[in-house]
Amino acid sequence: MNENELIGLLESLRRMGSDDLNVEVKESATTLSRDVWETVSAFANTAGGIIVLGVSERAGFVPVENFETEKVLNQFVAGMGDAGGRGKLANPPKYTIERVELQGAIVLVITIEELDPSSKPCYVIERGAQGGSYKRIDDKDVPLSSTEVLSLSSYERTSPSDRDAVPGAGVGDLDEALIGRTIERAFSLTPRAMRGATDKKTKLERLSFLDSQGNVTKAGLLAAGTYPQQFYPKLFIDVAVHAGTQKGAAGSLRFMDRTICEGTSGEMISDAVVAVAKNLRRTSTVQGVSRVDSLEIPEEVLREAIANAVIHREYGDRFCGQSIAVDVFDDRVEVTNPGGLYGGKTRENLFDGSSRCRNATLVKLMSIVPLPDGAGSPADGNGSGIPMMIDAMRAHGLAEPLFCPGFDRFKVVLYRSKIEPVDHGGGLIVTALKHYGELGTRELAEHTGLTISQVRSRVNALIAQGELEPTAPATSRNRKYRLSERVG
Repeated sequence: MNENELIGLLESLRRMGSDDLNVEVKESATTLSRDVWETVSAFANTAGGIIVLGVSERAGFVPVENFETEKVLNQFVAGMGDAGGRGKLANPPKYTIERVELQGAIVLVITIEELDPSSKPCYVIERGAQGGSYKRIDDKDVPLSSTEVLSLSSYERTSPSDRDAVPGAGVGDLDEALIGRTIERAFSLTPRAMRGATDKKTKLERLSFLDSQGNVTKAGLLAAGTYPQQFYPKLFIDVAVHAGTQKGAAGSLRFMDRTICEGTSGEMISDAVVAVAKNLRRTSTVQGVSRVDSLEIPEEVLREAIANAVIHREYGDRFCGQSIAVDVFDDRVEVTNPGGLYGGKTRENLFDGSSRCRNATLVKLMSIVPLPDGAGSPADGNGSGIPMMIDAMRAHGLAEPLFCPGFDRFKVVLYRSKIEPVDHGGGLIVTALKHYGELGTRELAEHTGLTISQVRSRVNALIAQGELEPTAPATSRNRKYRLSERVG
């Protein structure tokens, strides 16, 4: 980096009045700042960045006086473990140091590279991985949560969590009819797995419904349990429909619609697809002499995104208190599951068509267990899912899906077709009355976030459409509104 480049970088920070996501400035005039290691950890665990030493943010991003360049440089090199002794960091990243002249003074510009995912997390040794690991958010170094540290630490390992025994569960908690059909399918799909298996217990162990001690496995319960949420209440899919393009836009009414999808993995996938589909627009096209209706987001894409969230989420005990979230907005659908990337997958090779399997036992069972009609075939495991999603969205004239890997979660964004802004006013009023019963004009405004005049115009329209009815004459101060019998 030359002086002009550094001047341009600092001028940008000066306009903002602070550091940013990729640059951290520290004075370190006579000794290295103690918190520099938090910044190195954050850059290494996130996306890399630049640390500028010898510059004062408080003074307007100018060089500090009497900066002890060599002393501070040597302290940094030693802290990185490159001076022959123990450094300050575990899993230190690669870095480069440059002396750059700035307004007649010499400052240090240190470029920190992002660590390979298999080497994360970088953390401050004296605080340990749980207390000394950081990530970069805007201009701050933020401690990683325990689940984020766990996700990074187990990045290259296939999770054994789906083979864990379910405390308190027994064979009686498995769906007997579904188990019977699964065993029948196993004899034709995986005959060698059933070789010599004459009794039911042996068959269930071969298919990993049970472990070697006869305990029900987590994968077995999820694939064919009578009611898995009896043992894991939060292992469901939460489908929420929001007014507008962000959460909380509907006043005290948090959702336009909400569905909690429970049951087996297959049932959850099927129900979630239905719950989202009923809140999407349908388009009609003429093919030959027939009219064909289809969802604005291809159903196979929606199903793949939801199935991937179920199949590839993290099922470790620390994550079993987290559900899968499907959020429907006016302009997009977001599917978010607990657990980040794993098994060598990175942002760079996410689209290469190769498959990685976090929950091998669950994937295997999902390929054998008969699934509900709407669940599709979520366990193909050949790496074709993401390329299919991209191609299908393109074919429908939609933006490509956005894949957002995080430290301990993974989000897929599916963009809807562009239309004029949707007026949710009438729907918000109907939803409020379904929830609260009879409400007056001011109460409706409070619950929906609409103005008084907006409520009045929409109430009048709903009355004209026969969806609402007033409880008193227009001149009454006690006049409220309720849903008509047709709607209620």
